[in-house]
Amino acid sequence: MIRRPLSPAGWFGAPALLLLALPFITLIGVTSWGEFHLAYGDWNAVAVSLGLSAVSVPLIIVLGTPLALWLARATSPLRRWAEVLVLIPLLTPPLALGILLVSAYGPYSTLGEALATVGLALTNNAAAFVLAQVYGALPYFILSARAAFESVPPSLEDAAKVLGAPPRQVLWRVTLPLARRGLATGLAIAWVRAVGEFGIVLVFSYFPQGIPVKLYINLQNDGVNAVYSLIWLLLLFTLPFPLWCLATGRQWRRLA
Repeated sequence: MIRRPLSPAGWFGAPALLLLALPFITLIGVTSWGEFHLAYGDWNAVAVSLGLSAVSVPLIIVLGTPLALWLARATSPLRRWAEVLVLIPLLTPPLALGILLVSAYGPYSTLGEALATVGLALTNNAAAFVLAQVYGALPYFILSARAAFESVPPSLEDAAKVLGAPPRQVLWRVTLPLARRGLATGLAIAWVRAVGEFGIVLVFSYFPQGIPVKLYINLQNDGVNAVYSLIWLLLLFTLPFPLWCLATGRQWRRLA
C-alpha cells in the first residue's frame, strides 16, 4: 500500500479534529478509574434509552423515508411548504418543543382528552418517551435521506421503468441501493439523536428516565464526578451502531 502525505486540507482540518477530541481526551483523565461505579438507577436508564430507541428509530425510518423520497423527487409547489414544516422542529429549541408537545398531547389538550377516553396517555410513559425521540430525530433523518435520494440520477430510475420494472421494483432494486450510503448516514444520525434527546424528553416524558435525564439528575444530586461513569456507558452502548452504519456506508461506496 502506497502511503500518501497528508494533504493541505488534512492539515487545515486538524484543529477541528483536536477541538472535537479534547473533551473526550479530558474524560479519560478526569475519570476516577479506581472508584469507577454507577449510581442507583443508571443501568435502568441505559435499558430505557436503548430499548425505546430501538422502537423509535424504526418508526422514524417508516415515517421519514417516504417523505424524504417525495421531497427529493416532487416538483409540486407544496414541496417548499413541506420543507418548511421539516425545518421548524430543527429551529425550535428542544425545551420549547417539549412544551409544545405537552400542549398538543398533554392530558389537558383536546387531543389528550380524546386519547384519555380510549385509555391512552402520552405524558410520562414509554409511549411519550418514544414520541419525544421521534420529534427530536425525525427531521434529521428526513434531511439526510432526502439528500441521499437526490444523489440518485433520475435517468437510472427512468431506464429501469422503460425496461418494464414496476415502481416498487425500481425503488427496491435501483433507488434504495444507490442511496444506501446516505441512508446509512441518516440512520446513524437518527440513532444518536434519539438516544441523546434531552430537552424534549425532560419536559414531555420525565419518566421513564433515559440516560440524558439520569445524567442531569446525577449531576444535580452528586456533582460532576458522579456522571463520568454513566457517560462512559453512554459511549460504550450507543457508539457501535452509528459507527457500524457509517462503516457500512463507506464499504458500499467502494463496492459501487
